[in-house]
Amino acid sequence: MATSINGIKEPTISSEAADDSQSDSVEEGNGGQLELEKSKASWKDPGPPPDGGLRAWTQVLVGHLVIMNTWGNINSFGVYETYYVDFLKRSHADVAWIGSVQVFLVFFIGTFSGRLTDAGYFRAIFSFGTTLTLLGIFMASISTQYWHLFLAQGICVGVGAGCLFCPALAIVSTYFAKRKMLAIGICACGSATGGLVYPAMFQQLVPAVGYGWTMRALGFTTTACLVLSNILAKPRLPPYSTGPIVDLAAFKEASYSLFAVGIFLTFWGVYFAFYYVSSFGVDIIGIPQNESFNLFLVLNGVGIIGRTLPAYLADRYTGPMNILLMVTAASIVCAWAMIGITSRGGLYAWTVVYGVVGNGLQAMFPATLSSLTTDLKKAGVRMGMIFTIVSFSVLTGPPIAGVLITKNDGRYVYAQAFAAASMVAGFLLLCGARVAVTGKVLLYKI
Repeated sequence: MATSINGIKEPTISSEAADDSQSDSVEEGNGGQLELEKSKASWKDPGPPPDGGLRAWTQVLVGHLVIMNTWGNINSFGVYETYYVDFLKRSHADVAWIGSVQVFLVFFIGTFSGRLTDAGYFRAIFSFGTTLTLLGIFMASISTQYWHLFLAQGICVGVGAGCLFCPALAIVSTYFAKRKMLAIGICACGSATGGLVYPAMFQQLVPAVGYGWTMRALGFTTTACLVLSNILAKPRLPPYSTGPIVDLAAFKEASYSLFAVGIFLTFWGVYFAFYYVSSFGVDIIGIPQNESFNLFLVLNGVGIIGRTLPAYLADRYTGPMNILLMVTAASIVCAWAMIGITSRGGLYAWTVVYGVVGNGLQAMFPATLSSLTTDLKKAGVRMGMIFTIVSFSVLTGPPIAGVLITKNDGRYVYAQAFAAASMVAGFLLLCGARVAVTGKVLLYKI
């Protein structure tokens, strides 16, 4: 099972499906491949999801707090980017690696932490993630060199967040059936909450108390949220085996292969604004650095709309694939339009629009993948494979943009063109994935 911050967990298995999965084994002629076996009697069906009630909505609160302190912080990295470039006297490309490694690890580790949750290790993995996240933040508060921050904020916080986000949402999805999209949507809004709270704290506290105590204040806030989450989180399902982590047969399906490459290229460009909009405002538009942090408040604040409205429309009217293509197309228009921004008002207006469609794109890609998977037993493993692919995209995209900024003498046009062109290529392949499923039928809910 793998779940994204906005994501779709593979459907809660029935007792029959559980019995099948527990008795399955994987055999290999000469390899001695690991067998995954459990007795059928070891798994007990807990019954249908309650779809509400105090305990269920408490898990939604847990999910919201976890996402606030994982993806909310990640989507605010541009605040750190602007500060670190000046503080460390390093290039945009160098600093971008800190954030890119962090988000890479969240995607990559999330694939495996979800599997460990299914196997019954939720408490261990969740506590481990909490410890690493807090350790990384507090170590960042005493960091004075680039490699200090790379290890603390990039590696330590990244691994910790990867151990938190997928297990938290996995639990939420087991408590809901009809209201699952609503519950996941409320959790996903934690990204906007964190994206509002942490940049605002950073902006106000750095001039007053300095960087070190600002990071400690962020750490204390994160501590309160994650300790409460550890207390309130209650897994509902007993452990069960989940099968292989890799399903290579998926790549024989044209729709899956086109989607995998398309979403890789799309995510190569989608995070450009989340990393560089603040520095773009300072370097190109001439906005004061303390005011540039407001751009992140706008970018993440409107994300509440971007993460909830597309999900509602997809569920009720169009299907997730059609909405994904719409928000991707809108994001491409925004990416090219950014090149022509020359005024403060224009930048703020652009930030509002991109905040909606860019967050919507992030929200819809896991749901779209779910709609392309006909065998529901394979939904989790196939999503995990896409997470792994996307993790390398977000690892390399922002640093490439940073190199292009440096090579262009601090101008952003090359980097903006790279982000936009990558998304165009990704969009065309995503369209191909849709055609592979529906043919040339335009009005088709998928």
